[in-house]
Amino acid sequence: MDADAIIIGAGACGLMCAVQAGYLGKKVIVLEKGSKAGAKILISGGGRCNYTNLFATDEQFISANKHFSKSAFTQWTVADTISFFETYGIQGKEKTLGQLFPEDKNAKDIVEVFTGICDDFGQEIRCDADITDITKHEDSYSVTYQRSGKSYIVKAPKLVIATGGLPIPKMGATDFALRYARQNGLNIVETAPALVPLTITGKDEDWYVQLSGNSVFCELSNERISFEENILFTHWGLSGPAVLQISSYWRPGESININLLPHENISEIIEEERKYNGKTLLSTLLNRYYARKFSEALGKFLPLEKTVASLTKAELELVHQTIHYFKMKPAGDKGYDKAEVMRGGIDTAELSSKTLECKKLPGLYFGGECVDVTGWLGGYNFQWAWACGFVIAQGI
Repeated sequence: MDADAIIIGAGACGLMCAVQAGYLGKKVIVLEKGSKAGAKILISGGGRCNYTNLFATDEQFISANKHFSKSAFTQWTVADTISFFETYGIQGKEKTLGQLFPEDKNAKDIVEVFTGICDDFGQEIRCDADITDITKHEDSYSVTYQRSGKSYIVKAPKLVIATGGLPIPKMGATDFALRYARQNGLNIVETAPALVPLTITGKDEDWYVQLSGNSVFCELSNERISFEENILFTHWGLSGPAVLQISSYWRPGESININLLPHENISEIIEEERKYNGKTLLSTLLNRYYARKFSEALGKFLPLEKTVASLTKAELELVHQTIHYFKMKPAGDKGYDKAEVMRGGIDTAELSSKTLECKKLPGLYFGGECVDVTGWLGGYNFQWAWACGFVIAQGI
């Protein structure tokens, strides 16, 4: 045997698994198809890496089995993540909604924590390793891979597949984990882009295009959930944190409600304005809450040049509906090229929630994004990856 375990994928889950295995005195070999470890970590958070979220629990994750992630998050908590990185000199600084970023470091430093520990423990990370075959023996796995034009074989009693999901294929994302799972008879929950911008086409397209670059704080909701954060208008539709969040819960053909003024009531605002200055134009009133360009764009739907005093009952209702119940029906999404993560993946029913070992194939573990557990935007998916890496390491 060449090691106690072979880990395929040097992303967040694979690296944490290698490190935690090292703490336990276990030797692993990490095989990475890309030219460097932690490629997706390096681009996260604009290169800053929001490496966890202070509010992360199993509640912020989508899965066919909403309880599956509880065991991993009990074994490896947010406090464990914070403590781990602090031990290696990375202090967290909270930004929006519990997102934790390195205070005075960046994503490169996060990756170097893992590569440094791996060096210390003698854990090998072999990059540019293109897997060509996996063979299961009675009590072990052999992995054949190509590297620099040569073929190599490594053998170990345990195999960990942590190759991520389908988003950002230009960075080397593949369906490797899903293909191997299918080949071995494992069920796959239907996959789709998640945390992804949404597109608008048809008669409403021009309205969104003219607002390209404008950002508005809103509440987005559908029958499943709601999120309050900024939305960003683009030349093809909508992006921004609130849109990315709700995209994970959106299905083609559905509409999304946009409350353009959460925590306020536009009808009450108008009524109050009428008492003191009925001559105020509706456009002037809206300019207090929105950028002028956005207020002007609402002129497609609202009588902006009327005074608040002259608004009819029907017009008041129109204003209320437009501001608080603006309907958006996306044509689609921007796909895996622009998605942060993948929804769906290897059915959690195929895995032990305690160890992430495959029930049908002893000694085989799946972790991270390839599993049907998808978190919200803002460090949640990293917390899942770290927890997976820790849990798997205990088993190998």
